[in-house]
Amino acid sequence: MRVILIDDHALFRVGLQGLLERRGIDVVAAVGDPEEGIRLAAAEKPDLLLIDLRMPKMDGLSVLRQLAREQMALPAVVLTTSPDETDLATALQLGARGYLLKDMEPDELVASLHEILTGNVAVAPGLTSVLAELVKQGHPSSKDDHQWFDSLTPRELEILEHLSEGQSNKAIAQRLEITDGTVKLHVKAVLRKLGVRSRVEAAVMAVENGFRRHERGTRKIAD
Repeated sequence: MRVILIDDHALFRVGLQGLLERRGIDVVAAVGDPEEGIRLAAAEKPDLLLIDLRMPKMDGLSVLRQLAREQMALPAVVLTTSPDETDLATALQLGARGYLLKDMEPDELVASLHEILTGNVAVAPGLTSVLAELVKQGHPSSKDDHQWFDSLTPRELEILEHLSEGQSNKAIAQRLEITDGTVKLHVKAVLRKLGVRSRVEAAVMAVENGFRRHERGTRKIAD
């Protein structure tokens, strides 16, 4: 995977570059000037363009608009500290393929980049439920999809409910008192049975069909 990083905060930029390179990702360039980043993206044609949302000279949304004006078919990912619903919606409307928070766990960030590279949209785990609600508002469900959920086990339904709230695998594992590995296996099973490719798609289906976790007492379910 080849990426270009645009972020005006040098400390974060250098730190993220090192983190990505240690995980086998080729950082073609890491720059603080958005216009320079756009020029480099046009010349280098990286697999992904990582863009900081808040920059004084040209913010991330303006970069997305510039990419659209220049008809650059380049998957762009917004990196930010803002969990704001309006920022998320605007970024996706402008063509961003990802909206990730800077305080994500490193492995979750890298996994999200790989997911985006396969053609999916990825958002930070804590924003999955926001995205699902946005999709629901814009595209109300036209059919009864409850039959898709009939094959899920009680544990898988519980996992799905947590996914619909945007919880990460680690948070789900802690809540359910199971291992991260067990959560990953359950998530894979949920995606397979629902016929979707990403946890975001699963969360959207859950929200559209009312599969949301309500306040209830703790209960033990066999893994």
